[in-house]
Amino acid sequence: MWESLGTVRDLGRLQQIASVLVAYGFSDVVRRIGLAGALERAGRMLHWQDPEALAHMPPPVRVRRALEELGPTFVKLGQMLATRVDLLPPEWTAELGKLQNAVPAVPFEQIRPQLVEDLGAGPEEVFARIEQTPLAAASLAQAHRAWLADGSAVVLKVRRPGIRDTVEADLRLLARAAEIIEARAPDLRRYRPARVVHEFALSLRRELDFAGEGRNAERIAANFAGHDGIVVPKVYWQWTCERLNVQQFLEGIPGTDLAAVDAAGLDRRALARTGADIVLKMVLEDGFFHADPHPGNIFYLPDGRIGVIDFGMVGRVSAGRRFQIVQLLHGLVAREPEAVAAVLAEWAEGSGEPDEARLQADIGAFVDQYHGVPLKDLHMGQMLLDVTAILREHGLSLPPDLALMVKAFLTLEGMGRQLDPDFDMASAAAPYLEQALLRHWLPSAVLRRGRRGLREALALAGDMPREVRRLLRMARRGRLHMQMDVTTLKAFGDQGDRAANRLTMGVVTAALVIGSSIVMHSAGGGVPSRWLLALGVAGFVGAVLAGLWILLSIWRSGRG
Repeated sequence: MWESLGTVRDLGRLQQIASVLVAYGFSDVVRRIGLAGALERAGRMLHWQDPEALAHMPPPVRVRRALEELGPTFVKLGQMLATRVDLLPPEWTAELGKLQNAVPAVPFEQIRPQLVEDLGAGPEEVFARIEQTPLAAASLAQAHRAWLADGSAVVLKVRRPGIRDTVEADLRLLARAAEIIEARAPDLRRYRPARVVHEFALSLRRELDFAGEGRNAERIAANFAGHDGIVVPKVYWQWTCERLNVQQFLEGIPGTDLAAVDAAGLDRRALARTGADIVLKMVLEDGFFHADPHPGNIFYLPDGRIGVIDFGMVGRVSAGRRFQIVQLLHGLVAREPEAVAAVLAEWAEGSGEPDEARLQADIGAFVDQYHGVPLKDLHMGQMLLDVTAILREHGLSLPPDLALMVKAFLTLEGMGRQLDPDFDMASAAAPYLEQALLRHWLPSAVLRRGRRGLREALALAGDMPREVRRLLRMARRGRLHMQMDVTTLKAFGDQGDRAANRLTMGVVTAALVIGSSIVMHSAGGGVPSRWLLALGVAGFVGAVLAGLWILLSIWRSGRG
């Protein structure tokens, strides 16, 4: 499957990826997915000795270091996998969560031509002043501080020149690798690599669009209109585009600097409560939330409000899904195992065929262990982690939007407890859960859902006669077909075809040998002997070539 690589650059990148994997002790993975064969056929050799210095490193650490060395796309992949608490155990998500975007900055003179193109003029002509030393540099972009003519401070988030081409090449290779893993590594198929890579590609391409990030910020700002606890930076659309985002500069204390929070006299408990209100409203009321609320994206402002930046990664939760989340969290808080099991069974549909009785029994035992525990002592983040661990044990996974939501809740609770060791996430969530349940069962909401269901039913009934006539017409014309695609059966058929081809060539080879022997034995009859000898030699040469083809085919099949 690697032979279909279309560009020399992809092949060179493939060698880099394989070399890093081998260097960190994953040569077996390289062999299993066919990278070794592809590179050997291309004349690019690998050194297979695994360094002994890595032998003491746990696998999660080796994977993290390999991803860091492979560059921006793979760092982002690791960060996304760190959110998949339903697929990976805690030690893996914790280690992948250490992946840092921080990389050396691109010199300002190298990004200046791109800035001139995006701004339509030199940055010195657009802004009263601009700092050439970046505030921060990440794998996809770097940020520079500037001032407008009226003295307002802004931040220019500039995409790294050429990064999209690198990302697209890596995404092509990841997509091929995922297909090969699903086909050749049954033990890794449960992690659904093709699906994970597809979701990752969609998320990363959205993150590369800085104009989309601006739209996300404005949507969240609109959802919080009238809410005094949050500040979302203003976007300056006259200069914002796909590669450049110009937004208001927030002057505050970074979420990582708790000592500065104390020095400024801010109320930690109030900040924790405000942060909880912000995230709970995003998830449970709006259905549109910041999917990466780590301390680096949070600022504590002098007036006690919280500033939130970097809306490149957001999560979306439909109204129906939000009600399921409410049911799950309410079931955990109220200790109702049947409600929790029912929601998880719905979420797991399509990701496997669980033993429902055993799944409900495991969830019941899990919820029962919290019987009698005071609400303030419940750690909701740990409870969600335990629930996802149960799903992993049953070979199930969460839908992508829910995996992001679980990670957001875990991050929120961790930050809340850093600010206030007595932070009670369950108590903070309880009012939102009750309000969401009440809203769902309000007469107006029930009537609205009933009307929508009635419209859909009437539309289906109206379409039914036309669809039945269409099916009958196709059946009368012989155009009604049923198609079944069975991958394992197709592979078996391909093997049968190859075996039949070899058998046929073997028969042809034997016939050539026998025929050539008879012809050469007949030399000296009526036909000139030199022509018979030439014909016999040609037959023997053809038999040798056919035999070599059979041997080569068998050898290649054995390697595959």
